[in-house]
Amino acid sequence: MTLVHQQASPKAAVAIQRLTTISSLNEESEALLAGLSDAQTVGVGIEIVSERDAIVRPRFIVGGWAAKVRWLPDGRRQIFDFVLPGEALGVCLRPNPLALSTVVALTPVQFVDAGPVQKAIMGDDPRWADLREAMHVSSSLDEAYLLSQIMRLGRQTAYERLCHLLLEVRDRLKLVGLATETHFPMPMTQETLADATGLSIVHVNRILQQLRRERLLDLHGGKAHLREPDALVAIADYKPARPCTGGSRRARA
Repeated sequence: MTLVHQQASPKAAVAIQRLTTISSLNEESEALLAGLSDAQTVGVGIEIVSERDAIVRPRFIVGGWAAKVRWLPDGRRQIFDFVLPGEALGVCLRPNPLALSTVVALTPVQFVDAGPVQKAIMGDDPRWADLREAMHVSSSLDEAYLLSQIMRLGRQTAYERLCHLLLEVRDRLKLVGLATETHFPMPMTQETLADATGLSIVHVNRILQQLRRERLLDLHGGKAHLREPDALVAIADYKPARPCTGGSRRARA
């Protein structure tokens, strides 16, 4: 992996906001997150993690968008999921995790080293019970997003799956204050949308034009405006991902 540059360590405010939105953190856990260091930035197209490699450096994405992908021998690409601001990469409740897919930067991506968090949640220190639970909830959301992707690709029409994906991205960005009910950043190209929905670029373009004609979506300048979000919810039969809570504590009881 080629790093663009290394900068002073910022506080991982976006990661704290996401975890406190989906769970609860005590002051010690928030302080640990706020002190995360070794902030780095990678450029567009850089592989942050390679498939089948050990994830030796867990991270929190604090800016930019990345994608979990696999390539076919002929160059076709399937996007399984996105990694958005505030979300974790390689932070989990098991030792020595392996990357099941390559993670590539879709935009310039900023991240901080989450090694101290990984170390804390792997132990039994009661100080980090809240942090351990928050990361369990985060992992359960990751699983929910993957199940939604399987459902989109396996059973939804092209029109439905694009609407569903847009709503999911909005809700994930809302967790960190980067989206409202109707507006959110959308730096994905039509090629990226095609790779995420299993469609051709031409098909994605046609659906976006249809949504625009129907006055349901405005998408330009890297920003999305959902003009009728309730209508999109009905079209996609969209139900927000619900985290599983309490699992890690019960497992330790």
